[in-house]
Amino acid sequence: MIKQLTARFGRPMTLVVLLLLWFWLIVLVLLPQLIMIDYSFKPNLIPSQLGGPEDVYTLGNYQTLIGNDIHRTIFFKTIWSSILVTVLTLLVSYPVAYFLAQLATAKQVMLIALLLVIPYWINEILRTFSWYLILSFQGPLNALLLGLGLIDRPVRFLTGDGGVLIGMVYAYILFMVFPLYNAIESLDNNQVRAARNLGAGLLRIHWRIVIPHAKPGIATGCIMVFMLAAGSYAVPALLGSPGSRWFTQIIYNWFFEGGDWNMGAAYAFVLLILCIGFIAAVMKVFRIGLGDIGK
Repeated sequence: MIKQLTARFGRPMTLVVLLLLWFWLIVLVLLPQLIMIDYSFKPNLIPSQLGGPEDVYTLGNYQTLIGNDIHRTIFFKTIWSSILVTVLTLLVSYPVAYFLAQLATAKQVMLIALLLVIPYWINEILRTFSWYLILSFQGPLNALLLGLGLIDRPVRFLTGDGGVLIGMVYAYILFMVFPLYNAIESLDNNQVRAARNLGAGLLRIHWRIVIPHAKPGIATGCIMVFMLAAGSYAVPALLGSPGSRWFTQIIYNWFFEGGDWNMGAAYAFVLLILCIGFIAAVMKVFRIGLGDIGK
């Protein structure tokens, strides 16, 4: 790879690119994670106690999570809800990606892609707040349903996790559609036609031909959506009810309201380990490697 970069851009430019890459990986990715890990294994001490006999490595911060029934319940609920968001986003995105990759004309692809991308020109908080207005008790969705006679009284959509799930599927659909589109686009449409001529139904064609071919795109999209959902703060904070807290909200509280960065780092590190485990599980289930995801 280095030889290819050197041949294409020259040795000075290749050196600059590699230095910037290593700077990004070490300074902006690796070092913050190492600092977080170091914080997570130390107690929260006042400045005068730093370096003293109490400033030692301990598992106390992690034992707090294990021993706190409320936090532990919210942690597992966040994981389950993030998996549900990933599945729902996949179900919504797959037909869109297949249509764009195999059925749509060039103009239709450009138009739909533009419609998908335009909302991301707006800040995530503003996009999430727009869903808060839509799903509110006296919002336009309730007004529409009442006007159509589908309900006889307004519905509280923001009670429970329903609003959070809707907001997250909307917020992260782009990260599922594009990997799927990239994978399905390379499928030879003659395979689909041959299967159809041999009598295969629509579901069988997708199950035996399209989905196996799109495995790298499915895996990439699932990994991206799950990690974004599990680490989201704005969506559950705006669209969630008091009884539907997200684990990231607890981490935020430890850092910025409780002032206990060590405990917050321990909670954040547990979430990071879980995300890494999810990536490994997806790669094992789909039987793909990092190279396949990188495509």
